[in-house]
Amino acid sequence: MSILFKQMSRIKISTVALALVMSVSSCSESFLEAVPELDLSDASVFETPARVLSQVNGLYGSVKNGNFLGGRYPIYNDIRGEEFVNRTTNSVTGFSVYQGNPDPADTYVAAFWNQGYLSINRVNLFLEGLAANTGKIDATLATNYGGEAKFIRALTYFSLVQIFAKPYALDNGASPGLPLRLKGETTAAGSVLARSTVAQIYDQILKDLNEAETALPDTYATPLLRTTRAHKNTAIALKTRVLLAKRDFAGVITEGAKIVSAAAPFKSPNRVAHELQADVVSVFRAPYTSVESIFSFPMADTNAPGTQNQIGFYFNFGNAEYFLNNSGAGILADKTWSATDDRRTKLTTLNATYGNLVTKFSNVSPFVDYVPSIRYAETLLNVAEAEAEAGSLTRARAILEAVRKRSDAAYQFGTLDKAGLIAAILTERRIELLAEGFRANDVLRRAQPLNSFGAGTLIQPTSANYVFGIPTTEQQTNPGL
Repeated sequence: MSILFKQMSRIKISTVALALVMSVSSCSESFLEAVPELDLSDASVFETPARVLSQVNGLYGSVKNGNFLGGRYPIYNDIRGEEFVNRTTNSVTGFSVYQGNPDPADTYVAAFWNQGYLSINRVNLFLEGLAANTGKIDATLATNYGGEAKFIRALTYFSLVQIFAKPYALDNGASPGLPLRLKGETTAAGSVLARSTVAQIYDQILKDLNEAETALPDTYATPLLRTTRAHKNTAIALKTRVLLAKRDFAGVITEGAKIVSAAAPFKSPNRVAHELQADVVSVFRAPYTSVESIFSFPMADTNAPGTQNQIGFYFNFGNAEYFLNNSGAGILADKTWSATDDRRTKLTTLNATYGNLVTKFSNVSPFVDYVPSIRYAETLLNVAEAEAEAGSLTRARAILEAVRKRSDAAYQFGTLDKAGLIAAILTERRIELLAEGFRANDVLRRAQPLNSFGAGTLIQPTSANYVFGIPTTEQQTNPGL
């Protein structure tokens, strides 16, 4: 964890350069060009409302870094499975991950881990500073900001535990998880920390999300802010994902009822009226702020994911590092994904040189497509899967059909028993969420073998390479692991 001591010895408002949400002087939408203040002291960063807001923006900026949730995280989760074929054998762009053999000594894996824990430490320091400086900002705003910080910490821990620890379903969370850091660190004194169990990490994630739901605002003043900052429905939607990974189907259904109506047309009955857009393509095109986009990471020319971190660079014409697997187990070859489905005809393309590419992320260099983190389509499929597992097949099927028929109105699923319905929902996730970072996690959360096209084999849950090893640098600085 030594990287944290180098970067966090003082709270630096230079993170405002990464601000995602608004300028420090107003609620304008020119936030991506905000000019940073440098090297402010620990105390002074809480002196004005503008500086406190700058820190909140910096928390979002930290997790949306291209080494983490704004690039590498979704990419790694997709290339680990059977959907993509590597074209370049480039070690910089995840070739070892694709081959099913991510090296703990790999600097890119280390950067991934470090960015996650750097983000967690920033949240911890912010929460401590907020508590120590009551009265500096409006009490309601302080509560909101605390909720945003806890949402970010929950999202970060959940992202890390899914990829660096065995799944909850394998042994009800008894496996070693992650070091659970809840205190801000500015020196090496707290370096040594044992791993908490997977169950303990999940407990903290859900605690943060429950507290965030209470503290967060109902919505924001503009579609941009509503999409790029957490509100109550954002925390609820993430809870459906976390509880599904925990196989707490009743919990998914309970949370889902807050933002998914009882019957079609499915939309949120509370606060933000989330619903599917009529045209799936519109979700992935500017301005990226439809009510289907519950939470996204915004990008701009001055605030891009960085070289060789951009999703469009990997899966589209940027550099076509990976093309779609059109045979065997790849979803493109699945006969239930019809040739007339909009997601096939409008969001993939066949190129004579590169093969089949994903065009969801269509911008050219510097590849500033917004990165979707939580979409309403995913939330619907979370609820559908939980309903099916719980035996509510009629509602599960109705939700599944809503997602499918948005893009393929003529498709008929036919007769489906419980097992068939669950299988259809899982297939729908592969189609709907293709190239959005769900594939490996969807396999692992069910404790199933990972069909690694790059490794050319099934990677079993008992295999060491089923999950990423904790980076060598962390092992060296934290012998408590």
